[in-house]
Amino acid sequence: MSGCAVDARMVCNLFLEQARELQKPVTNLALQKLLYFAHGLNLVETGEPLVSGYFEAWQYGPVHPGAYQAFKAAGAHPIDFLAGRRDPMSGTMSPLPHLNSTDALVRVRQVLLTYRTMTPGRLVEISHATDAPWHFVVTRAKSGGSLGMRIPDDVIRARFRYHKVSIGLIPAFGEPDEEAPYSGNGPG
Repeated sequence: MSGCAVDARMVCNLFLEQARELQKPVTNLALQKLLYFAHGLNLVETGEPLVSGYFEAWQYGPVHPGAYQAFKAAGAHPIDFLAGRRDPMSGTMSPLPHLNSTDALVRVRQVLLTYRTMTPGRLVEISHATDAPWHFVVTRAKSGGSLGMRIPDDVIRARFRYHKVSIGLIPAFGEPDEEAPYSGNGPG
């Protein structure tokens, strides 16, 4: 990448466009994990963030709050719209500009081709890998060693290597519905 992080919603739109071409429906839960994997991979390979903003440790894995808000209207259903932007003065919605970044397109396709056959539950399972960024932040928060549930880019860069894609696509648990930040209660 050229060193310039882009609006996460624009990368999400690119994921949705590419997934549509592959005839692969994508839910918000899956989109959050795909966005996180692309961002982490970019941090590891280039040292630069793919998207602006930050990720948080929610119950079902890393979530980019701005991107989540843009697509939460889809609920647990496949997303059939692209994110737009709201004019602060008039309140009207307009399309976001199309992301014309070859680097972002390459990263999105790389992640889609790797993870497209996996269920959202399997993506969550991968995002929860022991010692990986989500696990590290949640473990520190439970022990009182950190404030908040943000997953800083330096933690993603340092710990992304702990994500491993194992053979077998059967999720260890049901298909979760991403609705709220991690509370420390329930499965995690």
